[in-house]
Amino acid sequence: MNMPKDMTAKNVLITGASRGIGAETARVFAAQGANVGLMARSAGAIDALAAEIGAQAMALPCDVTDYASVEKAVAAFGPVDVLINNAGVIEPISHLAAADPAGWGEAIDINVKGVFNGMRAVLPEMIKQGGGSILTISSGAAHYPIEAWSHYCASKAAANMLTQCLHLENAKDGIRAIGLSPGTVATQMQREIKASGINPVSELAWDVHIPADWPARALLWMCSADADEFCGLEVSLRDAAILGRVGLV
Repeated sequence: MNMPKDMTAKNVLITGASRGIGAETARVFAAQGANVGLMARSAGAIDALAAEIGAQAMALPCDVTDYASVEKAVAAFGPVDVLINNAGVIEPISHLAAADPAGWGEAIDINVKGVFNGMRAVLPEMIKQGGGSILTISSGAAHYPIEAWSHYCASKAAANMLTQCLHLENAKDGIRAIGLSPGTVATQMQREIKASGINPVSELAWDVHIPADWPARALLWMCSADADEFCGLEVSLRDAAILGRVGLV
């Protein structure tokens, strides 16, 4: 295992940082010395998290679906060494025939446009500074259909392709583009899935979901040279070998 032991002076920007994987990722990276930029629409939640973490954290209220908002947050935070595209939604869970077009479109805006906007906002300076890591939360739903998740499956497949395109175009510039498929994680999203009562995922027992700090620790490992073989690809926390390399077993 080649975990980065020291992220001191590294600037790590995290979308969807108000709760769940995003909040835990901020704590894990800050504990390793990183400066963390906390991006989310929930200003109160990221203010509280920034106060918890201390001087290394900056709350950046932001709507990832609005490029100008993302660009403003990036400019306020400063040069970015690591971007973690974590913002994502599962609601509204619905069969296609009954889907609300506005809600379906909003999910696409957050899960796809949000990823593009983050990439686009940080890339020019990242390239100028000689490289950086852009890590995007993916899902098994990117690769196979799940009942009533047409919005989520389609958007995660698109986000996975964005990672592949980024690798194709900018690996030569030192950009490390990697996806993380964490499996099912004990977060609010899983509570929403459970409440829907639709498809086998909603029927899973709560204790099978991994804690949010596992993907957070995986993201830290993904910043190390040990993860370079996955550039342009996805890391899966369902893979026992990966769990071992991250130090989760």
